[in-house]
Order: sequence, then C-alpha cells, then structure tokens
Amino acid sequence: MAGFSKLDLGQLDQVGITVVDQPGATLLSLTADALGGRPQGIPAKWRDLIRAAAPPGTAEVLRPMFAPGHSGVPYSLTPDMTARSVPDIPAYLAQLGDLPAEVLINDLESDFGGEIPPRWQSVVDAPRQWIAAYVRVLQSVWDAFAPIWRAADPLRKREAERIGTAVVGDGLDVLLAGINSRNRLVGTTLYLPDVDPADFDLARRRLLLVPVVSGNGASIFSFERPDVVWLGYPLPGLGLLWDDQPAPPRADDALTLVLGAVRAAILRAAGRTPTMGEIAGVIQCSAATATYHCVQLEAAGLLTRERRGRNVRLLRTPRGAALVDLMS
Repeated sequence: MAGFSKLDLGQLDQVGITVVDQPGATLLSLTADALGGRPQGIPAKWRDLIRAAAPPGTAEVLRPMFAPGHSGVPYSLTPDMTARSVPDIPAYLAQLGDLPAEVLINDLESDFGGEIPPRWQSVVDAPRQWIAAYVRVLQSVWDAFAPIWRAADPLRKREAERIGTAVVGDGLDVLLAGINSRNRLVGTTLYLPDVDPADFDLARRRLLLVPVVSGNGASIFSFERPDVVWLGYPLPGLGLLWDDQPAPPRADDALTLVLGAVRAAILRAAGRTPTMGEIAGVIQCSAATATYHCVQLEAAGLLTRERRGRNVRLLRTPRGAALVDLMS
C-alpha cells in the first residue's frame, strides 16, 4: 500500500515556479493507468482507446516498471521537463529509440545500488530489443491519444495563466494545497502518494509544475535532479474533455482563475458567514458537493467552519479575506 513521499519546500516566497507544457508527462500517466495497472483516474473510454491500440506483448514490456509494490521510471527513459521550447512526442520517442544500452543499464544500477532486481533482468539481457519494444508501446498510446491532447490546448493555456496569477498574487500556498486532491500541503511540506515513499528537500531548486491530461488522480513526479524538481498533476477542467464539451470562457477575475468558479463563489459568499445549506444554494449544487469544496478551501487555510447554535457557518480566515481583497 502506498505511503507518502515528502517534499519540504522551505520558504514559499522564495520558491521559483515554472509551468511546463510537456506532453511526455501525459504520455507516462496514460501508459501507467491504461497499460501498467497504476490508476490515474482516466475515464473508461480513454482506457479502452489506448488498450485497443497497444501492440502484442505490451504487458511483458511494461512489467519491470509497474511490478506490484514498486514504482519509478529510470531517469534515462523520462522526457526532458526542462527544455526551453515545448518538446514534442516524436522528438522524445526518437531520442528514446537512440538511447545507448549502457546508459539504461548504468541508470538501473544507480537506481538499485548496483543490484538490479530480477524483474529488470530481461531488460538487461536484451536492452536494445526492450527499448525498441517500449518505444512501440509509447508510440501506440500517443497515436491514439494525440487528438485529445490537441483538444486540450485551450485548457492548458488557461492553466498557465492561472499559475502565473497565483504566483504574482502571492497565492502559491493556495495553489499547491488544491493542485491535486491526492496531495496534502501541511505547513511548507508537500505530501504525495508514492509506492516507494522517501523524504526530499526542494533546497532552492526550481519547481516545475506539469499539467497532465489524463485522469483526476494523476500524480507523477521526480525529485532527484540537482537543479529542478517536477510535479505532474491533473489539468483543471479534465471533465470537459471526458464529456467532449468545449472549454469554458476565460475567467474575468483573478480569484476565479486561481480557485475556479465554484470555490471563488464560496470564498466570496463566506464573507457573510453563511450556513452550509446557504452555500449549496449559492453554487447550486448538492450539500455533499458544497462540503467537498469547503473542505478543500479549509485545507488551504482560506475558510473555517464554526458551529453557532444549530448551524455550522463558514468564515473566511484572515488569509482568505486577504486573498479576496487582492484578487477581486
């Protein structure tokens, strides 16, 4: 069962943030879910699409990376998240296809302290054949998914704007607290679900945020590089792609851009100390949905819930009030 890796961010006002529109992170997430047995929350129709396109022998090719109780893709097999220009999948797959066998084997020896696990032995025995087979698997996934990636272009552009607004508006803690429902931000430590949990320190490295177009449980990351760490998370608005709906119009204010329309409406309404029932009426949803969003805002330090008589009322925290003032 997965535990949590910890990333100590240090002083949040000193964290450097870059948004990376990297399709390779999406490719890894889709492959892990649809073909590797590592759920990322992608919808059934996307999973079926990818599985139908997969070549024979895919399960055997991917077994070393997704064996039960283990995680991690060797560094030499991961896309470059630091490229200045937007990298494309054909270039990544061409580079991967040319990967020298000794680089992969050295990578495995480094990852496993010189003792490569038995599950990787077939790769070590025939590395060039395995690399070619792995490239074919990834190519099949992307051939099937590329039209959906292109349809996500408006959402990806809006996400870059949202992150920029949050950083400029001193809302990094709010952003990180709500960026993925599977993660938790406690103080300045980010907790992420991981089959092989470990503790890491940002240590003034740059934090790369990579929106992932797969499922609402997407969680992929790498913290080992000396210069940067990168964190893949679900692209907001994924449900629109699942339902083949057009992207919503751009937000007309910074608070909505950062929090989303529903949570921005809740935070604004909280200035009147409403009850949970009143909030559900404001956002026109069920009590359970309203509670979910309020819990997320509370985890971000923007709301508190207080019982007054028979009712539980919502109050903005000083942090929440300051955010409304700043971004309205």
